[in-house]
Amino acid sequence: MSKTAISFRTVKPKVKIAPSVLGVDYGDLNHHLQQLESFSDLFHVDVMDGNFVPNLSIGAMVVDKMKTTVPLDCHLMINHPHEYVEAFAKAGAHAITIHAEASKNLKEDIEKIRSLGCLAGVSINPKTSVSKIEKVLPLVDSVLIMSVEPGFGGQAFMPEVLPKIREIRDKYPDLDIAIDGGITDKTAPLAREAGANVFVAGSYILKADDPKEAAELLRKSVGG
Repeated sequence: MSKTAISFRTVKPKVKIAPSVLGVDYGDLNHHLQQLESFSDLFHVDVMDGNFVPNLSIGAMVVDKMKTTVPLDCHLMINHPHEYVEAFAKAGAHAITIHAEASKNLKEDIEKIRSLGCLAGVSINPKTSVSKIEKVLPLVDSVLIMSVEPGFGGQAFMPEVLPKIREIRDKYPDLDIAIDGGITDKTAPLAREAGANVFVAGSYILKADDPKEAAELLRKSVGG
């Protein structure tokens, strides 16, 4: 079971850099995580089922083997998330983010995540409107706006999602709002201006010649 998490709602949201570990060499997983720890606020763990999204990645058993001091935000890009949240909580997830498009009862699933001692997040795809999650926004600790179609890394940022960030930020000034997809030091400032404060970056950091330098440049670009 994960340790009791402190809700993001207790403080004003600060800028957070969340490297996506999707591109990490899982053959030497913990070594790579240790190399990223000093400049990471969160690790974004992409979980894909080959059904909700056209790709497969890791499951709770791999999360359980992650040895790091950085909180793990498990982003479940899977169908029937309610069947798996307990396994990820037990594996050590600090936060669990589920997709509105994949959940049959979003409110119940979010409440289940919270009951397991994890922070609860909700995510929406680029074509999904904020109205899809409007009723659960008072219940979550974070919202994840996808700025690419989920399933694969390295896609180009979709600026058309920015109005959704503004819409949520206007109503929830103290909520963590994350952006995921095509995030670089050039696109992150656009999301920051719209109201995002958590920046999920995969290829930009992991494929950089110097990941630490890339992360610091990203943080500087958003005033963090």
